[in-house]
Amino acid sequence: MRFKISFAKEVDHKDVVSCVCWNTPEEIISCGDDHVLFKYNLITGEASKICELPADIYPTDLHSFSKSQSSGKRHGQELFLITSTDGRFHLVGRNGRIEKSVEAHKGAALVGRWSYDGTGLLTGGEDGQVKIWSRSGMLRSTVMQTNTPVYSAAWSPDCQQVLLSSGKTLIIKPLTPNTKANRWKAHEGLILKVDWSPNSGYIISGGEDCRYKVWDMYGRQMYCSLLHEFPITSLSWAPAGDMFAAAGFNTLRLCDKAGWSQSLEKPATGSIYALAWSSDGTQLAAACANHQLMVAHVIDRRLEWQHLEAVQGSRKSVTVRDVSTEAKDKLEFPERVIQLSLGYRHLVVVTSTQCYIYKVTNFNTPIIIDLREGAVTMVLLADRHFLLVEKTSMSLYSYEGRLLASPKWPGLQTSNLNRCHVSLSPDTIALRDQADEKLVHLVQVGGEGGPPLSHSTGVAEVALNQAGAATDRLLALVDKNRDLYLAAATTLQRGLSVTRRIEKLGVMVQSVCWNSRLNILSGMQDTSLTVWYYPNVLFIDPRLTRRTIVIKDASEFGKSPMVVSFEGNHVGVRRSDGALVSSIISPHVSVLHDYAEERMWRDALRLCRSLGDETVWACLAAMAAHARDLDTAEEAYAAINQVDKVVFIQHIKSLPVRGAQLAEMALLGGNVADAESILLQNGLVFRAIMVNLHTHNWSRALELAVKHKTHVDTVLLHRKRYLEAFDKTETNEKFLQFKDQVDLDEEKIQEKISFEYEKEKAST
Repeated sequence: MRFKISFAKEVDHKDVVSCVCWNTPEEIISCGDDHVLFKYNLITGEASKICELPADIYPTDLHSFSKSQSSGKRHGQELFLITSTDGRFHLVGRNGRIEKSVEAHKGAALVGRWSYDGTGLLTGGEDGQVKIWSRSGMLRSTVMQTNTPVYSAAWSPDCQQVLLSSGKTLIIKPLTPNTKANRWKAHEGLILKVDWSPNSGYIISGGEDCRYKVWDMYGRQMYCSLLHEFPITSLSWAPAGDMFAAAGFNTLRLCDKAGWSQSLEKPATGSIYALAWSSDGTQLAAACANHQLMVAHVIDRRLEWQHLEAVQGSRKSVTVRDVSTEAKDKLEFPERVIQLSLGYRHLVVVTSTQCYIYKVTNFNTPIIIDLREGAVTMVLLADRHFLLVEKTSMSLYSYEGRLLASPKWPGLQTSNLNRCHVSLSPDTIALRDQADEKLVHLVQVGGEGGPPLSHSTGVAEVALNQAGAATDRLLALVDKNRDLYLAAATTLQRGLSVTRRIEKLGVMVQSVCWNSRLNILSGMQDTSLTVWYYPNVLFIDPRLTRRTIVIKDASEFGKSPMVVSFEGNHVGVRRSDGALVSSIISPHVSVLHDYAEERMWRDALRLCRSLGDETVWACLAAMAAHARDLDTAEEAYAAINQVDKVVFIQHIKSLPVRGAQLAEMALLGGNVADAESILLQNGLVFRAIMVNLHTHNWSRALELAVKHKTHVDTVLLHRKRYLEAFDKTETNEKFLQFKDQVDLDEEKIQEKISFEYEKEKAST
């Protein structure tokens, strides 16, 4: 990616341009030391003077709160917040009239920011104070008093904290009274600018030490730039939180969220005092010391999928190249391109008012959809459909252009959704709750979602697998502790409660990515690239988990790499310097997955025999056990020397009832609750009781016996023998109440047990 730079010649400032902001995605507001407020329209190229401020007002910061900016439509009245050198802030309406001026600070008011919901604003000044004000300009509180001027400040994503600069120090101060602030030394020189992304939660800072740095919300440094020639005078996050811009004297740099530089421009502007992104994240406005307003457009966005490469060469065109044949297609659009996504045999291009859907086999006749709001922030593709995330809504479309669903629930705010917090599969949408970080909503496409998945810790990333049936849908989630968990997307009915299976799969995981076609999971784990060849083994036979993974040394990827793609047997890893490195996994595992999907067990066995690899054998054992193919599972377990499992499978094969066999296969992986459920569904109450007795789940065994009025004496006898073997006395009240009511005749009980087994044989 890089910037394409132009200058708004129609904007005729007579002095330094010090402030800039966006009114709508196509309209820029600028002001400077000439006291004039200009409005510049990018579509028409026209500039008009909104108003001329009084001669004693020298603007230092400008920020707009406009519903039209967030939704793409005009609703209500926009308000511009202007801070000035006389210590006041001013609320200016769209017509240029100053609605209110408020004495805010002693000395200059250096920074003013609206909160994200527009209900309040903050100001900071030379007196070292940061204050919170209501929308109407009434003082709510003085958040912080420092000994140095506050040159820059920003709201936290939830607007419950304030970030401010104080000399060489950054401070995060919660708005809650009597709460300690988090402060740390961030730079070797004066900090001039800070910004806090509402999407990624990352902080950027720049100052007179000629560096910019990236921090997390706890003050841990994620990135430090090289030494620049001049101080960093302005910074700004893109709305999606996936990139930011940093500027100084005759310098404009586009950076990824990790901090590495995408492009460097050297415009002859002098110092750039302010930067502002448009709401769609494709345009940047800059206030320059040479009296000019600079506009930069993000171009050269590059996407790859299999043999295709899509590049946005200009504002209104995308070039698609087939690297295998060198064939090129240039797609022209009447409006500028906002979003594009390539994958699953389709290219989706979004402009400011329409969405174009192309099949990769035909780039001549797209399907065109008119957008509801015209402000798309995210496009997610899956095999059968794609998801458009707009500023106030989400829409699921088929690749034929048909609207399938519009998921929504209380508290959903699509304007600041993070890509790590939403995932799409062929039948399910997963999204982390924005109010409660511990909840993950799982919505079935074309149906209602069950209860949200509740995790013990805040969730940092979610990812749904793309292959298999809806009943086998898996959710990989990474929590705030960087622990990786695997959860079933579908719910289980156990008695009166509804539960989801969830198990821990790994620790110290930075990022994860599912294969686009197979149930294979890759992730950066600590200092290595880990590939889980068959993650579902965690629910089938957990003891095989360590034997079905491959760990590769990640030293070649450098510091803080991230997995960004997983196509076929190629894992795409983004290094900290921005380079995309491909790592190869064994192609035989993909073939094995295909054989298992088609139930071609003979071919799968032939493949494993020829390879002689224990990892592949372990994968086959788990796949066969999941598919209930006993012969294949027996041979696979034997190949990896799991003698106990082989003996147990031989026992299963001797059982006369299919339902009992399925239950015993569930027991093979330690899933007692699943085994009991299978037996009860097949009417095998006696075996369900015996399963609980063999696993020493005494209370549940007695509960089943009493409920079905059978084999209560059998349960009591096994309990008695167990206590006698360990020389213990009965203390369980449930068993004590039956002690004198039920006569334990061992011969009769043994006859009843034998009768149950004979009845099973007779039924086959």
